[in-house]
Formats: sequence, C-alpha cells, structure tokens
Amino acid sequence: MELPISLSKTSREPIYHQIENQIKALIAGGYLKAGSPLPSIRLMAKDLETSVITIRRAYQNLEYQGFIQTEQGKGTFVAEIANEKKQQIKVTAVYQAFENALDVALSYEYTVDQVKEIFAEVVESRKPKGDA
Repeated sequence: MELPISLSKTSREPIYHQIENQIKALIAGGYLKAGSPLPSIRLMAKDLETSVITIRRAYQNLEYQGFIQTEQGKGTFVAEIANEKKQQIKVTAVYQAFENALDVALSYEYTVDQVKEIFAEVVESRKPKGDA
C-alpha cells in the first residue's frame, strides 16, 4: 500500500517530521483506519526515495506517540486514536499549512496585509454558490 505522502526537500522541516505529520493527518482524516497495515520501513523508504533510517525514526516517533503499533513478525498497524486527538491533529495540520503559506509569501516579500488579501480571495473563491 503506497501512502499519499509528498516530501519537500526545500522545507526547513526535517523529512522524518514531514512523514510523521502526514501520517498523523491521514489517520486523523480517516484515510488510515485503526488496524490498517502500514508499509514496511524498507518499502516506504523506497517509495519516498529516502533512507531507511529516516522512516524508522518517523515510525518510532509515531509509535511512541501512540499513533501506530508494531507487532513483531506481523508488521506495523494504525493504533486506535481518540476523536479528541484526531481533532487536535486536524487543527495542527491546518495551522502548519497556514504558517508554511505565510513563510512562502513573506519570502516573496509580500506584506502581511497583502497576504490577508490573497487569503480572503482564496476563501471567497472556495465558497459554494449562495453562501453569504
């Protein structure tokens, strides 16, 4: 099973952390359900074109945080996560996405007011017809 994970080599965020956050988001969003098997460390390293050490670190951190569990000889599986924790992950993911977008905008020398304007335009363009 190949997971929809995309890595940014230019991000300041370490690769293992990007993997952790995206797996958490897949769990919180319901893409990965409790009990779902995860790819082996070697397979994921191959799929993401990164080192086994990087994937192992992400998996170890996720296991320590209670998101996944490894069963010796069977594999790695998604753990049961409380709804409150899933909600917290969703909020954190959106917050980080906004921070990343702001970093990009500021690196292009947009002002905060210009960024707010762009954000408002994006929000407006996504509103369903008839929404006030």
